[in-house]
Amino acid sequence: QVQLVESGGGLVQAGDSLRLSCAASGRTFSRYVRGWFRQGPGKERDFVAAITWSGGSTYYADSVKGRFTISRDNAKSTVYLQMNSLKPEEPAVYYCAAGGGGDLGTEAGYDYWGQGTQVTVSS
Repeated sequence: QVQLVESGGGLVQAGDSLRLSCAASGRTFSRYVRGWFRQGPGKERDFVAAITWSGGSTYYADSVKGRFTISRDNAKSTVYLQMNSLKPEEPAVYYCAAGGGGDLGTEAGYDYWGQGTQVTVSS
């Protein structure tokens, strides 16, 4: 079983930056992809970014491409989401996820989820 714990959320102003972390434990992540999703008030949980563990290939939602960066630290089994130029419409609970493949851009592609970390963007 994989356990994921997000951290790094908080209150920021529009235009500010924040880095989220997701630490994994429980089993090897060598075959997993890692992703970030977010869910705003009254909205669906949307794909944000993903990274393949072995190759490091990255994928981004169009809405964050160029502003957000997903990265990994293999030694720490940790994935990061660097968020720059946060927008007022982007407050959400951010979730990290791990999956064995499939559609990286949907929830169906992931098997394990963290509890989420709140990001609040003030304007």
